[in-house]
Amino acid sequence: MNPLLYPIAVPILLGLICLIIPRRAKFVHEIIALIGSAMTFGLLIWIFTLKPFEFLMDGSIILRVDQLSGFILLASGLFGFLITLYSFKFMKEANRSTVYYGSILWTLGAACGALMANHLVVLLVFWGFLGITLYLLILTGGNLAADAAKKTLIIIGGSDALMLLSIAFIYSVTSSFDISTMQLSAGNPLIILAFILLAVGAFAKAGAMPMHTWIPDVAETAPIPVTAYLPAALDKLLGIYLLGRMCLYMFEMSRLMNLFLMIVGSVTIIAAVMMALIQHDMRRLLAYHAVSQVGYMILGMGTGSPVGIAGGIFHMLNHSIYKSCLFLSGGSVQHRTGTTDLDRLGGLGRMMPITFSSFLIAAFAISGIPPFNGFVSKWMIYQGLVELGQVGDKLWIIWLVAAMFGSGLTLASFMKLTHSVFLGVPSQSVESKKIKEVGIGMTVPMVVLALLCVIFGIFAYSVPLKNFILPAVGNVSYLGIWDPGLATVMILVGLVVGLFIYYLMGNVKIGREANSFIGGEHLPTETRVTGTGFYNTIREFGLFRYLYRWAEAKWFDIYDQLYQLAMNVGRFFGKAHVGIFTVYMVWVLVGLTLLFVFLMGRW
Repeated sequence: MNPLLYPIAVPILLGLICLIIPRRAKFVHEIIALIGSAMTFGLLIWIFTLKPFEFLMDGSIILRVDQLSGFILLASGLFGFLITLYSFKFMKEANRSTVYYGSILWTLGAACGALMANHLVVLLVFWGFLGITLYLLILTGGNLAADAAKKTLIIIGGSDALMLLSIAFIYSVTSSFDISTMQLSAGNPLIILAFILLAVGAFAKAGAMPMHTWIPDVAETAPIPVTAYLPAALDKLLGIYLLGRMCLYMFEMSRLMNLFLMIVGSVTIIAAVMMALIQHDMRRLLAYHAVSQVGYMILGMGTGSPVGIAGGIFHMLNHSIYKSCLFLSGGSVQHRTGTTDLDRLGGLGRMMPITFSSFLIAAFAISGIPPFNGFVSKWMIYQGLVELGQVGDKLWIIWLVAAMFGSGLTLASFMKLTHSVFLGVPSQSVESKKIKEVGIGMTVPMVVLALLCVIFGIFAYSVPLKNFILPAVGNVSYLGIWDPGLATVMILVGLVVGLFIYYLMGNVKIGREANSFIGGEHLPTETRVTGTGFYNTIREFGLFRYLYRWAEAKWFDIYDQLYQLAMNVGRFFGKAHVGIFTVYMVWVLVGLTLLFVFLMGRW
């Protein structure tokens, strides 16, 4: 059997076994899932060494691994294994372990198929199957997750239908489904429409606006490992992989197509991070950041320059790492405290030091703080935007300001989140419990991902860029003057000098204790100041007041708006059903007349 079939067949077959084995068989599902994910990861490492490699059927290339899909397959396998390991403890009390572990393996197998697909129909089959497994995984959250699961299925399913229409347009022009041989010209309006429809499918999977609204709902109701695996990691890899495949290989990008991507990217960055600022639930806040970061990836693709595209793809990989780490850290907090409400947390840094350290590193990474990995990929995207100005694009400064402003707001919201969860005074609910660090099965995935944030930042050029990103993009001739190794050394030297000065001062008192106060007015001693109050004034500031109210009323939720439209249309036509035969006959005659006129006009 062709080696490319193994990472698809092995997890899907083992997932089927998980569903067959009764629930009362303790630890069997967990062991099968862990072995299956480990085997798949090992197979993907082997296949990575074989690239480029193909699977042919009747002379057509059905599956193919190249420079772009190769490293994304590796990342998918790693996340699948780490999430399965983390789930051992977190999902211990779950009542749907058979569905959960079976769906995890099915998702891993289908993701491998989608990433290796070189035939548009094969890609669509695996893509659609991933929508079903996503629905099943969300449902493991119980009755509270049912509405989110339905919403996700409709949004993802609707975008899949648009992808099918796009593939039909492409076939009508090229008479081919072979992705590797496509070079679609933007001079054909039908091709531009096909690009937009296919991009919408990628946006829905990755979570870009306006197809993003399923992600906050899923993050709030689904189990944390599901959120860490899919919206945070795997779905980002799949969605941006498809967009990268389109921009680099399938379509000859025009200025209009690039402008479309940059508008979507910029709006996604700013709008989502503004929503994150005001959230009081940790999971929902992290979800909006998962949406916001997609904007950077799309913005990088939209630059059209090699360094910008490479930065967008690198940011896709970096985001999957640090966002999974953030969600897993949040899951550890929820596992120990039983809540993700920021008002009921605080002071956990000393009680859960490993979780706090992992979270802090990932928070620095997502905020673009050097020398962590998120800074390097954002730096490359910024360079791609600057290059736009050098070739005469007059709007480049708008995109650059949006990207940098979004990064600043990201840091601001993570200051709020870090203070609310790990710093400050513990809440009464935290003080009443004996909080301790989670077990090794949950700490290992967090620590591994946190270390990757450091390694992919300090050794950005020598490890991920050299081995994964640049071979896939090519022609990246300018990477700027940023030297992550030298910068890291200088940062460490600064920290050492600061510590030396601190200890040199000996007993000199450099701080004082004081009661909490606002505007000079001291608050009662028992007053507890939390981070949830940070930036609350933004909610009532000028135009933001109305935008936030409209957002809370779901004016920007494409699912809710389409649902309301469908209900209104249904009510309108429902009034025509009066039970009178003559009225029905009039409707039939009117319909037949309109159909007759339409067909005669076409003839």
